[in-house]
Formats: sequence, C-alpha cells, structure tokens
Amino acid sequence: MTPSDMPRRLAVGNVPGVTLTKWRTIWADRFRGVPLDVVEVAEPDVRTTLDAGTVDLCFARLPVETTDLHAIRLWDETPAAWVAKDHPIALYDSVTLADLAGETVLDVVDDDSLSRIAVGEAVLRVPQSVARSHSRRDLAHRPITDADPTTIALLWRVDNENPLIDEFIGIVRGRTANSSRTTQERSAKAGSARQQPRKNKTKNEGRRGRR
Repeated sequence: MTPSDMPRRLAVGNVPGVTLTKWRTIWADRFRGVPLDVVEVAEPDVRTTLDAGTVDLCFARLPVETTDLHAIRLWDETPAAWVAKDHPIALYDSVTLADLAGETVLDVVDDDSLSRIAVGEAVLRVPQSVARSHSRRDLAHRPITDADPTTIALLWRVDNENPLIDEFIGIVRGRTANSSRTTQERSAKAGSARQQPRKNKTKNEGRRGRR
C-alpha cells in the first residue's frame, strides 16, 4: 500500500466512563495530519456501531457479542454505589453488597435514575469511572469492595483492514514512537535502505580493521 492509498482518518468509539485524552495527545503528536475522530457510544450500541463502520475500534465494557471481532482486554473497573450526597452510604469510605440490602438498586444511567438517586429514592450501581465522569456536586460515589468488577476491552472487526488500527493499538499498549511508526514511515525507511549502495572497503581500511 502506497502512502497515497493510506486512510487519512481513524474513528475510535468509547463507552461512557472511558477517557481517551492521553492517547489522543500521543496520536496528535505522532500522526500529525491524520485526524483521530472520537465518538461516544452507548453500551447497547457498541456492536451495531462497529458493524456499521461508524468507528474502526471501540473501547467497550464487556460482555459484548464478539463474533467476527478482535478483542483486547485492557483493565478492570471498580464498581461503585452512586448516591445522593446526604445519603447514609455517603458517610462511608467504601461499602459492601450487604450495605446495599434494603435499598432500591438501579444499574442503568439515564435522566430518570439520576433524578431518583438525587432525591434519595435509590442507589445507582455503576463502574466508578462512570460516576467520576459526571462530577455532580449533589451526588457521591463509594467503591463496593466485594462486587465483581467490569472489564474494558478494545474491539474492532476482523475484516477492517485500516492499517491505522495497528498504530492506535500500539499507542494504547505503550509502544514508544520509535517502535510505533506509521506504515508510510516504515515503508519509506525500508525503501530508502534498499536504495543505499553498499560501500566497499578500501585496501587501507581493511588493513586498519585487522590491527
């Protein structure tokens, strides 16, 4: 693939709670002129968004149907109880599932559930990253120490041949700039090396090398 044939953009989706700030900064520094389009994707829409080609990759919260998808598990998330700031649970540094007994526990984040927890009617169980991303002063969240974590994975279709996908995966995995060059740069460097004529040692150089 020649440089002129290379895709000129990469679209990455993320579910709520996942922030791409660090990776966007690295991408902008290494791949200037190649936009990284970031699209927030609702959790139920991850699969359809990938299948439609709206995004090339997506940071998703497992489980997701992964037939015909590549998946890299990245990290686990701590579950949290999200409550009104004056709720008794907010008095603790952390809670257990037993502390939620007798509470109305919700697990879907929408306007209705946020309104209900704001007035103390319910507790919202969410990944801690989701609660942090909202930063509401009238709400508080506390980690649930004995609840199963959720897992974030990076997904992309097996038939998506955009070579920039590998470049982005390299950034997420922490490859340095030297080990994560663009395909164009690697091809150009290889071509340049092939075109360099080999230098023959002179007679005197050969003698100096044997001393």
